[in-house]
Amino acid sequence: MQTTLSLSQYVKKRNGVPLGANHSMRNMLSRALGAKSFPIFWHYWNPIWGYYLSRNVMRPLRQFMPMWLAVLLTFLVSGALHDLAVALVKWQAMFFFTPWFGIMGVIVIASSKYRLSYRDRPWVIRALINLLFIFSSFVLTELMLSLLRP
Repeated sequence: MQTTLSLSQYVKKRNGVPLGANHSMRNMLSRALGAKSFPIFWHYWNPIWGYYLSRNVMRPLRQFMPMWLAVLLTFLVSGALHDLAVALVKWQAMFFFTPWFGIMGVIVIASSKYRLSYRDRPWVIRALINLLFIFSSFVLTELMLSLLRP
């Protein structure tokens, strides 16, 4: 019995179409933005990245720490990797994605804890709520970092 999905199986499960299919991006955007909660948004968002984060960060961490902490650390690792990628492209130190993703991780944890769901809302309202979480965490990160700058 297989307990671990391959990348192809994982992407098909998340997008409803095989890896590289014509409507893969459209399905990902539609499913993620129309998700019934912010934690579910992240189940659908960028399934290739999510597959590797789940397999190499989340799963090992949750073996020895509470799920909420594994979630937060997974978001922070993802943010740090985004910061590193941008720093390598720009050839300058970068520290934006790590706190931003950390804030989104806290929103995911709180949403799960309090079972925040907007499943009964139309797709467009669910999409606006999910975008509001992303945008508000972005603005909060900008504000926090601007207060820390000299």
